[in-house]
Amino acid sequence: MSVVPRQSLEAVFVSRHADLRHVALNIVRQADLADEIMQDAYIKVAECAPEGCILQPYCYCCRIVRNLAMDHFRRQSTELGHRIFNVDVTQLDVPSHATPEKALNHRQMLEVVSHILDTLPARTRRAFEYCRFENMSQREIGRCLGCSATLVNFMLRDATNALRGCRQLLDD
Repeated sequence: MSVVPRQSLEAVFVSRHADLRHVALNIVRQADLADEIMQDAYIKVAECAPEGCILQPYCYCCRIVRNLAMDHFRRQSTELGHRIFNVDVTQLDVPSHATPEKALNHRQMLEVVSHILDTLPARTRRAFEYCRFENMSQREIGRCLGCSATLVNFMLRDATNALRGCRQLLDD
């Protein structure tokens, strides 16, 4: 085997460009990406200053092109795995900075609130749910439950009084 000086490494790259591009194209499967990889590979070949001389310059160039193509392919596969298409970003939940302890406390608090609501009469609980979860007015709740808005007001007061002990948990 003959030893080839560094300057001829670029000449090998240019002379075998079509073969090297084929290596990249077999991995990334897109001509424009293969061309980008070839540009990056040429820069690497032009900038590289290996110690001594390279015994097999074509194999060395193939390895550079293959490595860059594989890196691009892996990066693209990873990105595609994380992309979500047709999503309105304004509808996404903002991640909270809650610690596991806070999450546990919130879960326990919800269990306590749910337990207290379970102790209320069914109509009172339903009136509270209509008011808090469905944003219905007292008049609308009265129509749904078949009672007056005044009675709904008293039911909501009873539910609020029952949950008053949980307010301290909510404030923490």
